[in-house]
Amino acid sequence: MKLGLINSAWAQAGRDTSWGIQKTKELGFDTIDIFTDPLDIDIRERRLIKDECDRVGLPIVSICCVAVGLIDFNPSVQRFSIDRVKAYLDLAYEYQAKNVLLVLGEYIWAQEVIPPAEQWKTGVDNCRLLAEYAESLGVQIALELEPFPLSLLNNVDNMARFIDDVNHPALQANIDISHLLLADVEPAELQKLAGKAIHVHISDCDGKVHGDLPPGRGVVNFRPYLDKIRKLNIEGAISIELEYSPEPDKIEEWVAEAYSATAELLAESGLRE
Repeated sequence: MKLGLINSAWAQAGRDTSWGIQKTKELGFDTIDIFTDPLDIDIRERRLIKDECDRVGLPIVSICCVAVGLIDFNPSVQRFSIDRVKAYLDLAYEYQAKNVLLVLGEYIWAQEVIPPAEQWKTGVDNCRLLAEYAESLGVQIALELEPFPLSLLNNVDNMARFIDDVNHPALQANIDISHLLLADVEPAELQKLAGKAIHVHISDCDGKVHGDLPPGRGVVNFRPYLDKIRKLNIEGAISIELEYSPEPDKIEEWVAEAYSATAELLAESGLRE
């Protein structure tokens, strides 16, 4: 697998797009994932991202998309959300990326007003439509497991069931290692995603709350998870996901630390190509 970085690490520290792409390459990353909204950027920024990645030789693997409206109970919100995710898929096609990393929402009103099965079916139906569109473009959708109590996809069983219910090859799973720990998912459970996972996120956490820290700054025991991921034979990338650095002016050191620690883990696990 390749080692990548989600470029939101730089944006959260207020760094310029071009600077962040260049630094990603200089630090040694093989690939990059792009966190942007095609509805919020103009044509200059849209072109800049691809041109800079091509210039430095950094393939774009994934475009990150949060689309909680796909399971909203309002049909108008669903229609907008479907069109918005299609714009992400168009951008993935334009950038020659492999997938759109898709984050679904949570059950509304603590599952007490709208039956959970109804929201689940809404998500399945809308994701199937999007998977069909993705297939027409030759790209895929990678669903992210979120470790929150009311998230639709908050454990491996729910992820596998959702993918089975959608039943479309263009819709598969992303594996986020720190999310697995926070959701109390044991490494052995990853075998349930055999043939269903296409992308990986890696970061650390304190074991209690979502953190996205550089590996080594938290409590995650990465090796058992990486060993199971290696056995899944995923043809894709492992991308480092970092949240806001406590010292934004030292973001380069923060990302460099994450790169070094992750590169060492992947080498020990025999995962990096």
